[in-house]
Amino acid sequence: MRGLLVLGLWLWGLGAVAAPRETLESKLQTGDVVLHTSRSRQSKAIQAATHSSLSHVGLVEVTPKGVFVVEAVQPVQRVPFAKWKARGVKGHIMVLRPENLDVATRQRVLDAAKKHLGKPYDWRFGWGDEAMYCSELVRKAYIEGAGVEYGKMERLGSLDVAGIQQQMRERYGTQVPLDLELVTPASLARDDRLMVIHSDFPEGC
Repeated sequence: MRGLLVLGLWLWGLGAVAAPRETLESKLQTGDVVLHTSRSRQSKAIQAATHSSLSHVGLVEVTPKGVFVVEAVQPVQRVPFAKWKARGVKGHIMVLRPENLDVATRQRVLDAAKKHLGKPYDWRFGWGDEAMYCSELVRKAYIEGAGVEYGKMERLGSLDVAGIQQQMRERYGTQVPLDLELVTPASLARDDRLMVIHSDFPEGC
């Protein structure tokens, strides 16, 4: 009898060890906001201006064929989540989720973002729809799909642009539009209405 008990406990232990671990990808939902530190040329300037390591953002789409991210790069595109995550520095990622939005609303948000697929990246951070930058895409998708404005519109001159004057001149010439209003990845991350589902960034990112 004791031998059977020991055997049963041993088999139970093997089952516990072999149980698959829940992956981050399996926890994601359509409409989740994902952020990382981009390796793009302008990433360091964005980090310096916002005092944050969060320099790129996209929207998650969960489908029967896998998990994807819709993002505004050159051009606006839809890429597998694993590929998107791997592009970030050290693979670090933050996942944010809006509170109290049903499945249909989150899908409308994603559909609103996908309307912009193929559009060029907006290097000048304007607010028109002919071109898109990453945090603009996310904010506009939620405005259209859910009627919610996430993140805060900020004047370019209110950011810490003192150390990136060269980059500003390359982008705008001698007349830098300091009154230009834009939304940053860091601003989205600071919105208390977006719950942190996952983050392997150090605190204060």
